[in-house]
Amino acid sequence: MSVQLDIKEKDVNLYLPEKVRIKRVEEFTDIDKFFEVELLERDSLKHNPGQFLAVSLPGIGEAPISIASPPSDGNTFELCVRALGELTNIFNKLKAGDEFYIRGPFGHGFDDDIIKSMQGKHLLFILGGCGYSPMRSLINLVIKEPQKYKKISILYGCRMVKRRLYVNELGTISNMGGNVELMQIVDKGDEDWEGEVGLITTLIPKVSLDPEDIVAIVVGPPVMYKYVIKKLLNRDVKKEDIYVSLERRMKCSVGKCGHCQIGGFYACQQGPVFRYTDVEDNEEAL
Repeated sequence: MSVQLDIKEKDVNLYLPEKVRIKRVEEFTDIDKFFEVELLERDSLKHNPGQFLAVSLPGIGEAPISIASPPSDGNTFELCVRALGELTNIFNKLKAGDEFYIRGPFGHGFDDDIIKSMQGKHLLFILGGCGYSPMRSLINLVIKEPQKYKKISILYGCRMVKRRLYVNELGTISNMGGNVELMQIVDKGDEDWEGEVGLITTLIPKVSLDPEDIVAIVVGPPVMYKYVIKKLLNRDVKKEDIYVSLERRMKCSVGKCGHCQIGGFYACQQGPVFRYTDVEDNEEAL
């Protein structure tokens, strides 16, 4: 398949960091923190679900972080940051009132055309670990108007109970009823866990679905994708109705450096959200 790279035209604004201020911080796990952030230089982020920001601390570095909040006309947005490297470890020590810098939003997410095409369909989210965070923007968008969709199923799996994100929000979703369902599973339970234990693939057969009107969205650790997609294909879900979000280490975020290249794709431009049919033959993608 021939892909035309959508390299950004030279625009100094793409490279200029923009100052923002932390409004609220919440500790989720021993390594994950939630941040509500206030824009200081514009009225709205104007992002699509699935897009990301280049987040920076002067003198430390820059890292791509998914936008965890749905599109809004307001001047705040939300991030969930997992402390895994130098920058994110320092970032997660910031407090309300502290300032940092962003560039973006960047990448191809779920644009208006894709979201419109999902209406009337059964949306099946299959999310592993911190993969919940990048899709929270889309989840929170669609559950505001569940009547627009035939059904909304959210499958969420984690290695450990203590690493689950947005626990209070998950409780709210699980009690919505109607056409919204949430199933959770952990690889290893503890004395307080009363839910499912095992791999997230064991939840897929529990979902009642019609392959003719379903859209599946898969996000999680790289090892998860091939097993989840195999389960979906075994249930006759069409390849073109499967979306994946591929996390790569973006650097410039505008298609210049090639750091996030996946075969003929730049994840920061054509992705991170792809149709499975666009990447199924790309050995570097999955």
